[in-house]
Parts: sequence; C-alpha cells; structure tokens
Amino acid sequence: MKWMTATGVIASMCLLGMTQAQAQDNNRITLGAVAGTTGVGADVAWRFSERLGVSARYTGGLDWSTDYSTDDVDYEGDISLAAGKLTLDYYPFASGFFLSAGVMLPDMDANVVGRPRNDTYEFNGRTYDAALLGTLNGTLTLADGVQPYAGLGWRQSHRSGFGFFTEVGVMATDVNVSLSTSEGYENLDNPFSAQLRSDIRQEERRLEDEAKKWPVYPVAVIGVSYTF
Repeated sequence: MKWMTATGVIASMCLLGMTQAQAQDNNRITLGAVAGTTGVGADVAWRFSERLGVSARYTGGLDWSTDYSTDDVDYEGDISLAAGKLTLDYYPFASGFFLSAGVMLPDMDANVVGRPRNDTYEFNGRTYDAALLGTLNGTLTLADGVQPYAGLGWRQSHRSGFGFFTEVGVMATDVNVSLSTSEGYENLDNPFSAQLRSDIRQEERRLEDEAKKWPVYPVAVIGVSYTF
C-alpha cells in the first residue's frame, strides 16, 4: 500500500511538472551537495514555475554507536542511516523559501547487543541465567520502506548561480525490534524454549514501545547549490 501511495505521488508530481513547464519559459535546475541528520549526499530540484517545483535527494554514510539501558539490560547499538527523498515544493513568495511535502525512502537501522546488568535477565517477569543465554543480539529498525515527509527550507533556485541550501522537516518512523540470544536456546523444541521465545518477544515489544514515543525523525540538511 505504501509503494502504491508513493507511485501515485510521483506520477502526480511528474504530470503537474509537465503541465506547468509547457506554460513557463524560465524553468531552472538546481544541483546541491548537502549534509545533515541523514548523512551526506546530493540534492536536485526542478523549478518549473515561480511557485512550484519537484526535488529529489539521497543522503547516507552516517554511522555512529550509542548506548541504551533498561532496568536489567545494557544495550549497545551501531546505527547506520541513509535515505532518499522525493517531494513537491511550493514557493509561496516566488523567492528561495519553500514548503515541501512528499515521501522519503529511509534505510535506518542499528545492530544491537544487550548484556545483563547483573547475572540474570528478566523478561516479562521471568528470570533467566545470563550464563545460559549469553548476549542478546538483534536489529532495531527505525524506518524503512516509504514514509511520509513534510518540511520547509531555502533553495536559491529563483536565480542562476551559486547559493546555499537548507531544509528542516520531519519523517514518520516505523519501529521494529528483533532479538535473539547468542546461545540460541529459544530455537529448540521444548517447553523452556517456547516460554523463552515468548518472553523475548515481549522484550521486543517493550523496546518498540519505548522507541515509538518518538513517532517522527528530525530531518535537517545544509549545503551549497548551483542553479542553471
């Protein structure tokens, strides 16, 4: 359903752009190099009228490590961020200021390792020996697929030459957590393993609920551009 929505948005942008371009003789293309909260990359914009345009961007390569602790487990995560963006841009004052709405295609996740703060894990009210289970390994996905986006910014596309580019906005997140133990006891076919699987699923849901307290991801980029 998300891909169908994205396809509809893209088709509408293209149709609107071609219609407007036929009536305008001052179309401008702006290329930019940007860096921000989704990484570094490039931005391209086609301004087909005084007040309307379309733009696309790809950024990536932003990686860092972070820690998160619950009452029982210390988690370490290696986060990797990348995202594409396709939007319709509205220039209300026929200048460089614009409002932007469309979709992002993020690839934002973290490889997670959890270690007990004591000698035991506690999942869903049950206690497990840490020496038996080993570490908790897994993945936290912050956002992937197609997500809605809205923002505002400044792009020097109303006149030719070099300029600066900046944009801030928000993208919806879609959090998913997947955990397993390093020893793999939850994969065996016995009542203990079945209970352990169920309790680990509960720990996943607990972490997802914590992450969902932040339903959007802040998008902010700055860079330089050239308008032809």
